[in-house]
Amino acid sequence: MRVLILGGVAAGTKVAAKLKRLRFDAEVLILTKDADISYAGCGLPYYVGDVITDREKIIVNTPEKFATLTGAKVLTGREAVKLDAAGKTVTAKNLATGEEEVYPYDACVISTGASSIVPPLQGVNLKGVFTMRTPDDAEGLKNYVKASGAKTAVVAGGGFIGLEVAENLLEQGLDVTVMDMAPQVMPGFDPEFAAYGTRHLEKVGIHVSTSTKMEGITGSEKAEGVQTNKGLIPADVVVLSLGIRPNTAFLKETGLEFAKNGAILVDKSLRTNLPDVYAAGDCAVVSNRLTGERAWAPMGSAANMEGRVLAEVLAGREKEFAGVLGTAVVKLPGLNAARTGLNEAAARAAGYDVETVVAVNDDKAHYYPGADNFITKLIVDKNTKKLLGIQVMGPGAVDKMVDIGVTAISLGATLDQLENLDLAYAPPFSTAIHPFVAAVNILLNKMNGDLESMTPAEYMENRGEGYRVLDAAQAPSIPNAKFVDVAQVHGPLEDVDKDEKLMIICTKSKRAYMLQQRLKYFGYTDTTVVEGGLWFNELPVKGK
Repeated sequence: MRVLILGGVAAGTKVAAKLKRLRFDAEVLILTKDADISYAGCGLPYYVGDVITDREKIIVNTPEKFATLTGAKVLTGREAVKLDAAGKTVTAKNLATGEEEVYPYDACVISTGASSIVPPLQGVNLKGVFTMRTPDDAEGLKNYVKASGAKTAVVAGGGFIGLEVAENLLEQGLDVTVMDMAPQVMPGFDPEFAAYGTRHLEKVGIHVSTSTKMEGITGSEKAEGVQTNKGLIPADVVVLSLGIRPNTAFLKETGLEFAKNGAILVDKSLRTNLPDVYAAGDCAVVSNRLTGERAWAPMGSAANMEGRVLAEVLAGREKEFAGVLGTAVVKLPGLNAARTGLNEAAARAAGYDVETVVAVNDDKAHYYPGADNFITKLIVDKNTKKLLGIQVMGPGAVDKMVDIGVTAISLGATLDQLENLDLAYAPPFSTAIHPFVAAVNILLNKMNGDLESMTPAEYMENRGEGYRVLDAAQAPSIPNAKFVDVAQVHGPLEDVDKDEKLMIICTKSKRAYMLQQRLKYFGYTDTTVVEGGLWFNELPVKGK
């Protein structure tokens, strides 16, 4: 069997390596236009920031090393320009000679990945303007910052790569602005979580400008600023992190079926609509494992999983890729953020009857050095109590929280099953009731009617208008609010009517919930707790 793989990096090299382990007799050839066949694309921002100082560390495998290790053959400097599905051949251009070469196949795997989007605007070709997709991109940016003495930088695009680049440029001493034409940075997170992330970025010194459209880059020979619909932002360095586009233009006349963005449609076994032609990685559209709808997930993790499944399919096994959940994690300065599954808006759009909660819990035993908090949002289907999505922020191991969520969603677990998960506990690692389970318990309290609350999203929409604010923190924390120490509440409150609308808020909502339960017992009929408390929500508190 002759298997021709177009492209390397993640999906292509995974297919080749796994297939050669299963079928060493298979003839596997990788064609790639790049000199680097396999590199850590997600590690590039950290090379820019000197967290990783040796470029060789981000090169996972050289072509020679990969070929020797796996038995697959690798040809670099070959750009695929034509696929003949009927004749089972691929024509590639030899970038060194300019000549075209024809390669036959029994099975063809398209794993050509995607490229950074560069808008057709004035100044995008100036010195000091970079994208962030390859080791050469990172090397160029890193060297330019040091050689030019750059003081200011604009990162256009508030996705994860853009934010990671911003953090690392900040670490290099630059004054950094992140701009995005969308109303929020951190796509995929619900607005209240994106707002929290934005406030944090501003606190650590990264300027954030949303709903900001790039109109051009100013400068004669090198970048000097970014012209936007809101004015000029000074910039010695500009990083374009505006998303990526699948590398499939050369396939348009082949009869392949594509999504609107140019990615290739595949079935659960990564087959395209053409016989013996497969696709995987950033150039392919798979499915969302929750909704079953088409989903484009250009992530290294998904590409590797797809590559492994496809190798087994090519080896003759019955195998399907379960789909993606949109799982992602990002490191910001002093704050980590992760998500998986559907956000609240997507869950409602998919037709689910949604319930949510935002919980703030200790990330490990509160007395252990380095203890902090997780801010967790759970999204569930009211009817089945199945988890649909989770978003987590905090300085600690947010990936652990989200990975539990991934497992729960993938197995269709209900809240009632999750509330008694026997998860690992020791003070350096967790709390006696794991923070994930604690969030589940809070949501169950809400769904059972024990907790009556206002979500941060509702709070941002001024749903607190008309409520009287009760400050339930350990010490008075809210100006002009009535402070109530729950430990001293042994009967009705003075000067508070039992039918008065009361919005209770404290630091993390725990004491507010305790006060609500106490007030209910004493006959108060209209109370609400602001989820996330002062830890998550921004003052001023909206209420009377």
